[in-house]
Amino acid sequence: MSTQEQIKKYIDSLPGAKRADMEDLHQRILQVLPKCKLWFLDGKDDNGKIVSNPNIGYGFQSIKYTDGKTKPFYQIGISANTTGISVYIIGIGEKKYLAETYGKTIGKATVTGYCMRFKTLKDIDMDTLEAAIRDGVEQTTLKGAN
Repeated sequence: MSTQEQIKKYIDSLPGAKRADMEDLHQRILQVLPKCKLWFLDGKDDNGKIVSNPNIGYGFQSIKYTDGKTKPFYQIGISANTTGISVYIIGIGEKKYLAETYGKTIGKATVTGYCMRFKTLKDIDMDTLEAAIRDGVEQTTLKGAN
């Protein structure tokens, strides 16, 4: 199954309002990042055990670990969870940057070092979210992502 088919199957499996929000968010990210690499992580580890919620990923970067090893990974990720939706902006350097830069203008969302969590899209300012996504991609691209 192609990545696009996996993403469609995942979004289609979500309940009504969350499915609509995830589809809208997916399309908006594709508008912001039209040529990005798509990823789908089903949330299972190598043994098939569920370890996280499924994630849709956008973009490409090489994450470098402290032991010097690198791993290809996405720059932006989205996931539905029991309380709403999470948007992950992976690779922003400073832990407080996302909250300090976008926390006051995003709306009703919890903003941590690399994650923005909210209940529904109507709770947040989409222009602010799109700016955070562009910023995250720009920062990780400047660090050497392809």
